[in-house]
Amino acid sequence: MRVIISGGGTGGHVFPAIAIANEIKKQNPDAEFLFVGAEGKLEMDRVPKAGYPIVGLPIRGFHRKLTLRNLAFPFKLFQSMWKARKVVKKFNPDVVVGVGGYASGPTLQMAAANGIPTLVQEQNSYAGVTNKILGRKVNKVCVAYDGMEKFFPAEKIVFTGNPVRREIFENDITTSGAKAKLGLEVGNKTILIFGGSLGARALNESIESGAELLRQHSEINVIWQVGKFYYEDYKNSEVAKMPNVTVLPFIEDMASAYKAADLVVCRAGALTISELSLVVKAAILVPSPNVAEDHQTQNAMALVNRGAAKMVRDEEGKEKLVKVMLELIENDEERKQLEDNIRYFGKPNAAKEIAGIVKSLI
Repeated sequence: MRVIISGGGTGGHVFPAIAIANEIKKQNPDAEFLFVGAEGKLEMDRVPKAGYPIVGLPIRGFHRKLTLRNLAFPFKLFQSMWKARKVVKKFNPDVVVGVGGYASGPTLQMAAANGIPTLVQEQNSYAGVTNKILGRKVNKVCVAYDGMEKFFPAEKIVFTGNPVRREIFENDITTSGAKAKLGLEVGNKTILIFGGSLGARALNESIESGAELLRQHSEINVIWQVGKFYYEDYKNSEVAKMPNVTVLPFIEDMASAYKAADLVVCRAGALTISELSLVVKAAILVPSPNVAEDHQTQNAMALVNRGAAKMVRDEEGKEKLVKVMLELIENDEERKQLEDNIRYFGKPNAAKEIAGIVKSLI
């Protein structure tokens, strides 16, 4: 079996791609893989570290604002289409999988044009531009949310969920063990706050704005991952000085952090939501407004509409976030209801299902 997997740009695309490859390889140890990414993007570093070869296309995104960089877009696109054609012809895959991101466009276009079976995996509840275009051409579209018929032909859609690292939800960690490992008071309720590896400025500012309220609740553990980019700004902040607050630049052991938490406060990226669904945690989602098509708000609303999470908008954070957070951590019944409802979105066998569909296309 020869498989091309194309796409990337963010961890939300790259990590599901690697999870799919790992599962295909587990089922078919002799399978050969080639990843196709965008030059200079995250996948060019992470994919080789995962043990897979990758080639890069010179593709770049089209900026919605008027900018001189857009003048180069047609040339980059033509170069990428030409290179993708050569890559597909030389590797001669049995199937091509797209996970979203710039590179998947030219690669899957060339594969479909040559009659090679193709599949797209859409992580978000609001499909990206590249995947919406490809959806008309590919054989199957794997999704993680209901109502995706508004983006893709209904007969091509398979509800698989998003692939997630199994160690996040399959482990022997106990809640008390996780709290002890993280240096927390074992008997106290715990709130986990994070904004991605680099951090989220608005999320951090919202927590700092609620310092006075947090000071009144020293009986609650707070794990506050501010991000590598913001750590120097917040490590000596008013909130950071509170004895019940642990401030971190980055969380290496997310499995333990999730296990320790009674409540999670975070952005609404597709991969994060899939993890929350599998570890079954009550969550307050603060969607980033700085993403294409405002898709994080769409992701969050998909959960809110099912009673599976609460949402605080980015611009309301300073005024509302800490208040809502403290009210929810004290409301055991509401948290339990959110946990019960978020299970719907948890698909532990997503990678396995997608690997099975890949095999069936061949």
